[in-house]
Amino acid sequence: MTKHPVQQWTMAGLVDRAAREWPDQLAVHDGERRRTFADLRVHSHSAAKAIIARGLEHGERIAIWAPNALDWIIVALAAEQVGLVVVPLNTRYRGREAADILRRSQARMLFATREFLGTDLPALLEGEDLPDLQGCVAIDPDADELVRFVESGKMIDDAQLAARIAAVTPEAIADILFTSGTTGKPKGVLCSQSQNIRSFQAWSDAVGLRQGDRYAIVNPFFHSFGYKAGWLACLLAGATAYPVAMFDAVSLLSLIERERITVLPGAPTLYQSMLDEPSLAQHDISSLRLAVTGAASVPPSLIRRLREDLGIDDVLTAYGLTEATGVVTTTRPDDPAELIAVSCGIALPGVELRIVDGEGNQVPTGEPGELLVRGFNVMIGYHNDPAATEEAIDADGWLRTGDIAVQDENGYVRITDRAKDLFICGGFNCYPAEIEAILIDHPEIARAAVIGIPDQRMGEVGQAWLVLRSGTTFDEPAMIAWCRSNMANFKVPRSFRIVDELPTSASGKVQRFALRETVPG
Repeated sequence: MTKHPVQQWTMAGLVDRAAREWPDQLAVHDGERRRTFADLRVHSHSAAKAIIARGLEHGERIAIWAPNALDWIIVALAAEQVGLVVVPLNTRYRGREAADILRRSQARMLFATREFLGTDLPALLEGEDLPDLQGCVAIDPDADELVRFVESGKMIDDAQLAARIAAVTPEAIADILFTSGTTGKPKGVLCSQSQNIRSFQAWSDAVGLRQGDRYAIVNPFFHSFGYKAGWLACLLAGATAYPVAMFDAVSLLSLIERERITVLPGAPTLYQSMLDEPSLAQHDISSLRLAVTGAASVPPSLIRRLREDLGIDDVLTAYGLTEATGVVTTTRPDDPAELIAVSCGIALPGVELRIVDGEGNQVPTGEPGELLVRGFNVMIGYHNDPAATEEAIDADGWLRTGDIAVQDENGYVRITDRAKDLFICGGFNCYPAEIEAILIDHPEIARAAVIGIPDQRMGEVGQAWLVLRSGTTFDEPAMIAWCRSNMANFKVPRSFRIVDELPTSASGKVQRFALRETVPG
């Protein structure tokens, strides 16, 4: 495999390469469960045989709904090696949200946890119409469903597995990550195996991830930051992945100290929580050498504190979006600290950037405009949505990010604003239209508008402006409880404003900017 350029790799070839080059090195350390790179090949091949035995064909979809864990990795690798497409589901989704993704992706199988924060995730789907779903396999560490599933593949011999693997090309679709884009309606982003591999080989090279690193993956696997910049990057670099199912500052500090963790990427809120933890000084975290952050505006003071208070030598920033395979730009370890603090870096090799005005004309260096991206990392398109794909990617291959940026004379980019309505809560993208669509299902709500407002800890949180139905009264605790049962917790508004009318344009569209103008600061 190593004789071929990275753009010709498949996931099966990548697994083979890792098993050949680092057979006895630890690939995944998940609590008491440890797997070498050779083990990862054996276990993923066994799971792949079970997938074949179930009759699943090339291009069909399987969904994974579980927190970060060893089995998440094995199932994903098994599926992709035999040409299936992985659809990750956010573990904070409620049943209606997960069912919508399962229906629109036409997922044939679901691999899910029955125990996450006291919730049986598959049970949330009771009563949902899922005509394409053939079955669900629990992948909890102490459950035996996955064991029985894997055993069902023993009827498939090595020759049958090899034939399926050989039929998969680098251009095969690897995954569909659902994102709401700028419209609020979740859309499935299609990326190929070679796109993922090439993009995160470039990312790994840029940030300096190396063989033997011990990487604590707090970013969730259902997001490209935890999946592609996480365990996939470890597989590419020969690093050991330490999946973290649930973030807790004390537990993470203990893990870093105990396992001598060297790499810890994450959203700014992760580091802020660590810095604010009273017991920080009681933990030896001197092994940390690399931090990579993004997913929200990064205060320069945070970069300085990561170096000074946590003692991390290489603190880097990056920028990406799901429609660009998760990564567009990164800073580099040899960049000056003052540049890293105010920039999200330069484009990956082979990726082009343009910054344009409202008419599509390139703006002068140093002037703000919408950031466009073109290159191997731009998605194949949106799943079953050619109109949205055409709107996002022009005839020349330029992807509209919807983000406002400034680029300096050396190519370094600074994101100055986000897509018109998007706000980011604790590292998670929140799309007002999606939240509003759920809110207006409440029997007491006539109209709703959601904006992001500043929050010291989370960066931003949602504020909902509501017009109530006639004759109803507002009970905030009851409304919060209803929201928590119908949407992921990061989407739940933290405050509510009851108004008689929402400000609208002449065409009837809600003017969210008018709501934002009422927010202090």
